[in-house]
Amino acid sequence: MPGKLRQYFRDKKDDAQDYAGGSGVVGKFILILLVVYLLVTVVLGMYWSSEPEAFSVREHTRSLANSMQREPITGFATTATTIRIAETLLDKPGGYISNDIFPPGLWLDNMPNWEYGVLVQLRDLSRALRKDISRSQSQSAEDRDLTVAEPQLHFDSGSWAIPSTEAEYRRGIGALKRYLNRLSDPEQADAQFFARADNLSNWLADLETRLGSLSRTLGESVGKASVSDAVANVNQDNPLEEETGAIDVKTPWTEIDDVFYEARGSSWALLHIFRAIEVDFRKVLQDKNAMASVKQVIIELEGAQGSMWSPVVLNGSGFGVLANHSLTMAAYLSRANAAISDMRDLLSRG
Repeated sequence: MPGKLRQYFRDKKDDAQDYAGGSGVVGKFILILLVVYLLVTVVLGMYWSSEPEAFSVREHTRSLANSMQREPITGFATTATTIRIAETLLDKPGGYISNDIFPPGLWLDNMPNWEYGVLVQLRDLSRALRKDISRSQSQSAEDRDLTVAEPQLHFDSGSWAIPSTEAEYRRGIGALKRYLNRLSDPEQADAQFFARADNLSNWLADLETRLGSLSRTLGESVGKASVSDAVANVNQDNPLEEETGAIDVKTPWTEIDDVFYEARGSSWALLHIFRAIEVDFRKVLQDKNAMASVKQVIIELEGAQGSMWSPVVLNGSGFGVLANHSLTMAAYLSRANAAISDMRDLLSRG
């Protein structure tokens, strides 16, 4: 039997050599090139999949203000941080991967979802800057550079060319840099940043829905009953009748890591945004006694950025033997969302 197996593989080897071209020299050369290419793409893929480290918002703000020879006035930290987040999205190892059409970017799954999470927060903040924070009242004119930056960051995230996503996002970054330059220039008074409670509260309201949706989707990694179905099944005429069970909603196992890394990207971006808000909105936060809530949000977002020691996103049951990384992430985001709700309540008080 072993002799037959050896003969079988020997025949297959001979057939492969004949197919590659007689002696097999060309075939071996092609095979070696293919193996080297695959090894290089695998190593690059692992490197490109590493998440960027968090940076110090205060240190970056001071450094940028010094290089521009400007004073870090109100709004400087938030705008500079927005620019740094957007540049990190494009300039991290491997660059922007979501629109790649060649390996290894084509094969990667987690990093494109991380990028999307960051991009969602950039889009929401750029809209808040354009719609509320840069305007004194509803009848005020929009800032000319923010009207460019906001739609540029909303460009299709998967366009490879004509135009490329990176080129469009860099146009948005350029507009943000022009806005920052005018904002910090004492000789120009046409760029404004109003660090008011109502402006901050409007952005926080949008953020609550974002985090609420992410927490819900993360929690569905183990399946959850749909509230809408449960309410629909209640017998209105007989409140004592037992409620019928609702259909469980569960994230497909192929999408669990996608949701997880989208949440990682969102929390990474929000961590830096809230550190910038702590600087620019300090006066209003102190006046409204909301500084503790901001600190709590930052603590929870830092926890959401803890190191991943597992090579894969585990999906154990709620009280099972294996960990469930989705539920852990959902817990951090839910606590951050609760602190944001407290912030909005305090900001709304006189």
